[in-house]
Amino acid sequence: MLGAGGDAERSSYVELEARVAERDVRIAELEERITGLEAMLAELRERLGKNSRNSSKPPSSDGYGKPTAKKDRSLRKRSGRKPGGQDGHEGAHLQRVEVSDERIEHEPECCEGCGGDLAGAERVGDGESRQVFDLPEEIALRVIDHVAVSRCCEDCGAVSAGSFPQGVDAPVQYGSSLHALAVYLHVFQHLPYDRARQLIFDLTGAQVSTGTLKAWVDQAAAGLCEFDEQLRSLLCKAPVVNFDETGARIAGRLGWIHSASTEALTRYTAHARRGVEAMDDAGVLPAFSGVAVHDGWKPYRSYEQAIHALCAGHHLRELLAAEEQGQAWASVMSCLLLDAHDAVERAKAAGLNALTKQALGELHACYRVVIGLGYEQNPGLAASARQKIKRSKAQNLLLRLDEREDEALRFAHDFRAPFTNNLAESDIRMVKLQQKISGCWRSDQGARSYLRVRSYISTARKQDQRPLVVLSQLFGGQAWMPALAPG
Repeated sequence: MLGAGGDAERSSYVELEARVAERDVRIAELEERITGLEAMLAELRERLGKNSRNSSKPPSSDGYGKPTAKKDRSLRKRSGRKPGGQDGHEGAHLQRVEVSDERIEHEPECCEGCGGDLAGAERVGDGESRQVFDLPEEIALRVIDHVAVSRCCEDCGAVSAGSFPQGVDAPVQYGSSLHALAVYLHVFQHLPYDRARQLIFDLTGAQVSTGTLKAWVDQAAAGLCEFDEQLRSLLCKAPVVNFDETGARIAGRLGWIHSASTEALTRYTAHARRGVEAMDDAGVLPAFSGVAVHDGWKPYRSYEQAIHALCAGHHLRELLAAEEQGQAWASVMSCLLLDAHDAVERAKAAGLNALTKQALGELHACYRVVIGLGYEQNPGLAASARQKIKRSKAQNLLLRLDEREDEALRFAHDFRAPFTNNLAESDIRMVKLQQKISGCWRSDQGARSYLRVRSYISTARKQDQRPLVVLSQLFGGQAWMPALAPG
């Protein structure tokens, strides 16, 4: 009986051990699942916490609940001046013209003294004049009849005919000014073809189809081959160029728009890829040896002949996000970058071309101290820096700032380098606006045509040229050509 009881007890113990082992496995599975869910929850919280201040998301994505910006985070400093025109500023206002297009005289209805009739009364002086600048009541098309005159030579009797101007090819057609207006409305003011067609009809009465408008954009792009090559050449020779890229829907798939910008030049190109292949095809970076300003995306580093400068605006947004995640070093680094920017601006205002060696030495020493604080707050990160493992965005930012110190502080060493890449971001933002208003491009050729004409208009405006004038020149067969800098 005792032996049987012992067997039963051992059997119950083995069964209990098996159940405990099974439960331990289940607990381990649940713990692993909880860890995964916690990581997913942290990632979702991080996504929800992103806005235009702590990431590269555009301000339009903030919605109606826009975040309140901290005053100490803004690059804009109070000038101490009151709003509006300053003392001594002459202001801008309409100037009277000597000869007006129309004169309308307003007679008094009756005598202000006795109420009598003033018909036939003597006129006193020229009267007070006020000029109104306004549109004509009707914007009508002008019809210009081009006639090729034939003349018979008195000496030999041969008949010679005059030549029509370039662009006057059909018996009846629209002129270069209307072409220019249509292309300007679509390419620069982002109006879809149908809305541009309606506006042209409402303004002028011209009934132009959407197909014709598209053909005019393609025609404009075809006439800009020489312009585009000169633009590319000028960008290659420029001392500083800002680069950026963004995704776009082209022919029903994801494509990429690349921009290269200076204060005087803008060039857009489209490609199916985002990286080096697209940059090589654009043809600027492979031949560029100046200061390349960008957001630090890895493919830009392939062009070793360029002097790279990283956008501090991107760093400040990422540092703010890291600070919100509890990374205390990020706040110190933000203050250091902003203080360095202030020092550079003061030096420029004083007419200096560079910071002193002492100032640069102190800047780099403080920079290294902050990087050290970052590694202290992230134990083991420095040792695993070369390993390809999953890290938080704050940790990746710390590693990038450590590795790319000279590029991050380029603005302090070379005053040609801007503090941010805002110039390129502002230029390429217009392409995103086009996508929001008019939708995707239906073909690769349509995207290329649009971007080439957009480059033409943007560059012309930067060089103080009127868009409608240079577009009219283009349709007249004489495309305007850019210079490296206006003037």
